[in-house]
Amino acid sequence: MDVEETQVMTRTGEFTSTTLSWDTAVRGRVAAAVDRLSGPLNDLIERDANDGDTRMLVADFFDVGLNYSKYQDMTTEYRTSGDSIDYAIVRDGKLFAPVEVRRVGQELDQRNIQTARRLAAEEGAEWVFLTNGRLWKVYHLRPTEDGGNRPVEILDVDLTDTDAYHRNLDALFHISHEAVEHGRLDNLRRWKESIEAAPLAEIVRGDAVVEAVRAELRAATGHPGHEGETDEVRRALVEEVIARGLLAD
Repeated sequence: MDVEETQVMTRTGEFTSTTLSWDTAVRGRVAAAVDRLSGPLNDLIERDANDGDTRMLVADFFDVGLNYSKYQDMTTEYRTSGDSIDYAIVRDGKLFAPVEVRRVGQELDQRNIQTARRLAAEEGAEWVFLTNGRLWKVYHLRPTEDGGNRPVEILDVDLTDTDAYHRNLDALFHISHEAVEHGRLDNLRRWKESIEAAPLAEIVRGDAVVEAVRAELRAATGHPGHEGETDEVRRALVEEVIARGLLAD
């Protein structure tokens, strides 16, 4: 059987898909890097290491786990308009994502990416990475009507959460060099957008969902059906189930 047609079950036991050989190899490499760096990461956490030591671990993971060359794909202290960030991932000579690194013991939130967000906007980049080695957050800068952007969290990983080990590996796979090249990160972004309230509301009132709900109600009630029942189901969904303001006129 062709390797590209092989059915691959990931270590989660929850995800099966026809997977290209590069996909399987990259997932294995990411897992190996997470395992390899877990010891040094725990050491950093125990001694509440400073920013510099945390940056070294982050750079190693980008290199050995995510396949971004420290010499070709990453640059340090990227500067513009007087501001600087810890790292910048560069693709085809252009900024792809600023990377902000905080010390391993610091909690992370959107306040930490203000400089990176401004830099990304100036350079036309759509992504911002934020990490303290333990936590990894990836934001997509969604354009707003006023010409600005709004950071939307796409990935949120805690490498110390052992219960989320497999989920973390899958998440980190999406920011690997290969996954970005194959459009997987952007596909994930589109998926995240599609499951927001407004687009889901549009799907819920669509014919396929209305028909499925109607069939379920018939089965539950034993009712054989009547004229206008489809419209009744749709009206109930739109007026009683879906929150006001989510549907387009």
